[in-house]
Amino acid sequence: MTGARTNTLATLRGSIQRIESHAEAMTPGRVALGHADADAALQGGLATGAVHEVFADGRQGAVATGFVAGLAGRVSLAGHTSLAGRASARRPLLWVRQDFSEIELGALSMSGLAELGLDPRLVVTVRAADVDTALRTAADALACDALDSVVLEVWGEARPLDLVASRKLTLAAQMSGVTALLLRVGAEPQPSTAETRWIVRAAHSPPGVSAWGAPLFDAQLVRNRHGPVGRWIMEWKCDECLFSKPAAYPQPVAAAPAHRPHQAPVRARQRRAG
Repeated sequence: MTGARTNTLATLRGSIQRIESHAEAMTPGRVALGHADADAALQGGLATGAVHEVFADGRQGAVATGFVAGLAGRVSLAGHTSLAGRASARRPLLWVRQDFSEIELGALSMSGLAELGLDPRLVVTVRAADVDTALRTAADALACDALDSVVLEVWGEARPLDLVASRKLTLAAQMSGVTALLLRVGAEPQPSTAETRWIVRAAHSPPGVSAWGAPLFDAQLVRNRHGPVGRWIMEWKCDECLFSKPAAYPQPVAAAPAHRPHQAPVRARQRRAG
């Protein structure tokens, strides 16, 4: 009986090794994020059919959720256009969450996702009782090539989400071509097979702007399997559904009064100070 188990284990290890070798030889598809510097570091954009991790502390959970939604939006748009340049039917996004995540961060806002450019009609959410259930659900979903991407959201440290589990998710994503986005809130990065790893925070608003504007992310790429790392301020443009560099001299969101330019109050203060 022991010999049979040993043979089975050796066979499985050989299969995994062959799959990984084959995957390494393949050139992954990439989708440009829109931010020139980040895309250059990623050698053209985010690799599809791979696992990407996004980490944030507990206070930045909503920010990381928005960043992951942006990544998913880019993947969705890439999948919407065929290699021949023709539009094809969009595929759903599956978002797997622990019940605990919903308690800590609240439910996903479909109107909020729509503001970020995602189609709420294509977002399928799954609430899992625990990490094991969430992990199994995500792994099963990654085997379905009818999806664009799978988001696995896990709150806090999670022992089941170890290197072995990461390898299984990576193999499933490579076989199906479905992109996996792991959202880790309140957790410390651990060894994994992820293609990229990001640490995301809210970026400070540009000086002189007090009104609501586009979402700004302080995104640090701390792991990149095929290129350099870096840190950038990335602005999400909802209408274009892409990231970009923030404008160097942002203009007010509201239109300037018709009888004077928006710089008039500043110039008046300078004259008084002089």
